[in-house]
Parts: sequence; structure tokens; C-alpha cells
Amino acid sequence: MTALRSLLFAPGNHARRVEKALTLPADGVILDLEDAVAISEKIGTRAIVAAALEAPRAGKLYVRVNALSTEWCFADLVAVVHAGLDGIILPKTESADELRSADWVIGSLERERGLKQGGIDLIPIIETARGIQSLPAICGAGTRARTVAFGAGDFTLDVGMVWSRDESELLPYRAACVIACRAAGMDSPLDTVWADLRDTEGFALSAKRAASLGFQGKMCIHPDQIVVTNAAFTPDEATVAQARRVIAAFDEAEKQGLASIQLDGQFIDYPIVQRARQVLSRGGIV
Repeated sequence: MTALRSLLFAPGNHARRVEKALTLPADGVILDLEDAVAISEKIGTRAIVAAALEAPRAGKLYVRVNALSTEWCFADLVAVVHAGLDGIILPKTESADELRSADWVIGSLERERGLKQGGIDLIPIIETARGIQSLPAICGAGTRARTVAFGAGDFTLDVGMVWSRDESELLPYRAACVIACRAAGMDSPLDTVWADLRDTEGFALSAKRAASLGFQGKMCIHPDQIVVTNAAFTPDEATVAQARRVIAAFDEAEKQGLASIQLDGQFIDYPIVQRARQVLSRGGIV
């Protein structure tokens, strides 16, 4: 799976904002049927989102449906699981059974509509205490889901936690998402949005922090956040150059029967080389 560095939310009930979002350099756009849409407009918004599936776009196109526990989720899925959809974002996922249920509905609609089986991605958002507690089961549920996303806004609300600028209180829960994904053989997770649009420096730090923890990307709520996010989850030129030096030096040493060397005073062995290869992979370098 190609890494999703940036996923931009766009309210599904604003056709012009949807059209604009699809032209932006985000790796993916999430058309929202959940929190960004008033209850009175949820049903009518489905048609706008469904129509957008046929529109040209710069990246992948996801739809965030309403939570499975709500009265809208099933009809949301029926309305949007069509050709042109890359994936479903399932908010407030709290159990493996919820994820399996959504997977079953999507699979049934794929068969009914002649779509490729398993072709539509499914990303659960973990944003409650129950969701965090159920992470190992959710990640090991055996569904089409290849990663999870962490949602700090609803999570901190659910547990009564203060979401601070340095986000130190989120560290255990972010780490739990990374560990659960990797333990289940899934792709690295997606990080939470950053809510304070005025604090661009804080956002940049949040993105770098998530990248250092092992997240593959971050969800965004404003177009200005896309470039910063893409940069945070893409290795810079110096990092790429050093990774190439490490790989080249080790490959040469390995030909001579050596499995550990020093390069510029740094000890290099197989785990270090594998990390260097991961750097090149994240940068899209073969």
C-alpha cells in the first residue's frame, strides 16, 4: 500500500469545497458525512458525495460515514459504495465486531454492484476509551482494513482529558495505535487532526512528532496543512543521501562477508540497513 501522508477532510454538504478539495495535493480527500454535516442535512448530503465519486481528483477519495451505532451508517454505505470510491472511514470504532459488520456490508455491496471484491479500503478511527481498549482485537479482526486512524478530539472528550499543545498526554494512545497495527501486520496508522488553525507551528511539531512515533501520515482539516504534512512524512534530501550511503557501504561490506561495519563512526548492521531502506521506501525511491 502506498503511504497516505495527508488525508484532507472536506464537508460533504458543500459542493464547491468538495470540488476544490479534490484538486489539492493531498494524498487523499475524506468527504465527510459525519461531524461536519448537521443532522438536518445528513440524508441530503449523500447525493452530493455520491456525485463526487465521478469527479476527477488528484489523490484517493474516501468517505467518512456516520458511526455504525447511529441510524445513518447503513444508508450512508449504500449511498456511497460505488465505482470511484477508494475507501470508507469508519468513525468511533469500538470493537472488532463493528469493523467486521462494516466490512460485510461493503463486501455485499461490492458483489451486488459488480465492483472488485475487497477493492474498497476501510479505515476505522479509534477515538474512544473502548476503542483504545479494543485495539488489538480491532487490528486482528481479519477484515479488509489495512490500518487505523487515531482521533484525539473525541478521545480526549470521552476520557475527560485536556488536549494540550505539546500533546504529551496523547503519547501512550498514539503508541498503542502504532504497536497494535504493527503487531497485527497492518500498515502504520494515521494520526489525528490538529484543531487550532492559527497555531501553524504547533501543527508542524505535531506532524513531526507523529512521524517520529511511526505513523504513516496525518489527517488534515485545512488545505494549508497539506504541504506541511507531506513534508513531515517524507524524508528530506540529507536523510535520503545518508540512507543511500549506508546501504552502499553495507552492500559492499557484505560482499566481503561482513555483517557489521562502521560508517562515520556509526555502527551499521542489518537493522540499521533495513531502516535506511525504509527511508528510501517512504521517499518513493526504489
